[in-house]
Amino acid sequence: MRRFLTALALLAPLLFGAACTTNPATGEQSFTAFMSEQDELRVGAEEHPKILKDMGGEYMDPTIQTYVDWVGEKLAKVSDLPGLKFKFTVLNDPEINAFALPGGYVYITRGLIALAENEAEMAGVLAHEIGHVTARHTAQRYSAAMATNLGLLGASVLGSVFGVPADLNRVAGQIGQLYLQAYSRDQELEADMLAVRYLTRAGYDSRTLETFFRKMRQHTSITQRVRGRPDEDPAGNIMSTHPRTSDRIAQAIQLARVPPNANPRVGREDYLARIDGMLWGDSPDQGVVHGRVFEHPELRFRFEVPPGFYLINSPRQVAAHGPDRTIILFNQLNQKEAQRVGAMRSYVSSWGGGRLGGVERIDVNGLEAATGSARIDTSEGVRDVRLVAIRFARDRVYRFLFLTPPEATARRGEDLRRVTYSFRRLTEAEAKAVKTLKLRVRTVTPGDTPDKLANLMPLESFRLDWFMALNGLTQGDRLTPGTKVKVVTP
Repeated sequence: MRRFLTALALLAPLLFGAACTTNPATGEQSFTAFMSEQDELRVGAEEHPKILKDMGGEYMDPTIQTYVDWVGEKLAKVSDLPGLKFKFTVLNDPEINAFALPGGYVYITRGLIALAENEAEMAGVLAHEIGHVTARHTAQRYSAAMATNLGLLGASVLGSVFGVPADLNRVAGQIGQLYLQAYSRDQELEADMLAVRYLTRAGYDSRTLETFFRKMRQHTSITQRVRGRPDEDPAGNIMSTHPRTSDRIAQAIQLARVPPNANPRVGREDYLARIDGMLWGDSPDQGVVHGRVFEHPELRFRFEVPPGFYLINSPRQVAAHGPDRTIILFNQLNQKEAQRVGAMRSYVSSWGGGRLGGVERIDVNGLEAATGSARIDTSEGVRDVRLVAIRFARDRVYRFLFLTPPEATARRGEDLRRVTYSFRRLTEAEAKAVKTLKLRVRTVTPGDTPDKLANLMPLESFRLDWFMALNGLTQGDRLTPGTKVKVVTP
């Protein structure tokens, strides 16, 4: 066996060399041993419905989807894989994000579309994601991860020798997480370089990569300040999954070595006409955040968080970040599991893994509930946790998880108890009264200023900051009568 491992170690460089392929976009060698081009097509098709489920589904606006398809296909035709059938999907997600799966599956959120200023900026995002596909970055990341996990130079390779296949059957279970991981600096630079190439070929101005990057940075700054964490690194959005800088984008433009178009297409008027009236913020079928209140008109419930907390809604859960690094998480138990749940007190004990103390049955506005608490170790240090489970219907159990640093538990205790007891049913009239927000395009009139238009937007805080970010404005910019701007309205 030692001879076998020694021989394997000597052969490893040859194995890795043989597993390298010539990248169709860059012409360079890349390691993609564990994911062929056929595997990419299969994995993308398998993961697509999972992405839709996890990311809020498709945004069902035919005008916007048709527009994204038209722009995306124009870019795909001039890419280095013009024969690949790309699929472009607008996700019903208010967050600012875009990503791609192998096999030509490109996703862009309606939140990102709302933030972009013109067609060229949106094209820049799509071109960047197409670049990740044509450069086969996911195949490279997966192959590198598999090589590490399988330990090609160690004893773990014995699993394959003795009949445990290292095939792509495991890819589908892991690939969905890969798109959430940050690309390497070199891969981001490569995707930007390819985006410059594709944008230029399609008739756009590649400098829109930089203008939209500034808008993303502006948006991230606002969300961090709203959460009361201005110095916190962004997580879970395009700024974390696509780490880039202005200098790197400028470098990509130089590396692309393509002359700029003399009269590039911007498409601002066309773009604004198509996004006028689109949904902004939360979708009613996923619940709606209004300041400190979360209401779900379809599932008919609401709750409220204390002053100083910032609510974040997503398809999987609602989170609230507050003072003292206090965190509130809210979600719904799987319906099949909820049907099997008996007494709430027993369920909470089981949910807490037998580590909870003071487990007791409580009544939350006429609903059976239970709660318990414990002190646990987390990646951010010791935290006090309180779990609350509420039986809403036979097949519905809602859950709160409250996390506080031990020194803040007593100080925040009363506020968090109020969150629990703020949970209640919505009447039919209340559910119908829940309003969503829309993005509207407005023509600037004499006397309009950023402050004036921002104050008309029904937002809880940072109205001027949101208005400036939506319209690509900076401090000191003035509005010109006759031009168009984006505003948020009920």
